[in-house]
Amino acid sequence: MPKDISMQPTSHPLPSAYNSSRAAPWSLRAWPPLFWQARHSAGLQFRHLGTRVTVSDDRCIGTTGQTLWAGSAEDGEAGVAWDWVQVSRGIVAMADPMSVVTNLRLVGEHGEVLTALEAARFLNEIVHQLPWQPEVARALRGPMQ
Repeated sequence: MPKDISMQPTSHPLPSAYNSSRAAPWSLRAWPPLFWQARHSAGLQFRHLGTRVTVSDDRCIGTTGQTLWAGSAEDGEAGVAWDWVQVSRGIVAMADPMSVVTNLRLVGEHGEVLTALEAARFLNEIVHQLPWQPEVARALRGPMQ
């Protein structure tokens, strides 16, 4: 039976849309949508809100979890979250690069909202720019050791 080691809090203030460090990262689907020009997604400055670690008793599954990041823009708050998996000691990777959960609605050059497939490239660019692996490593070490 997997054991959930709840979100590891950070010292950053949480956006008003994120009320509790115990909330599931996927709750950001309830955040108001934020329309954002896809080519300017690098302009959002995200901060780490928390990382959830799930330890399984099944050695074949290993350690997994989710991480949640948020950024404020003039028009609202954006959040991104995704599953990660510990590949080996000290190495973590996105579990599925096509499954970044966000309230961002990325818009193309002509004002059209991008499909999930079209947006995946830009969402992965956001994830790639974030220092998320060190945050996951810190969560894996546990509370203040």
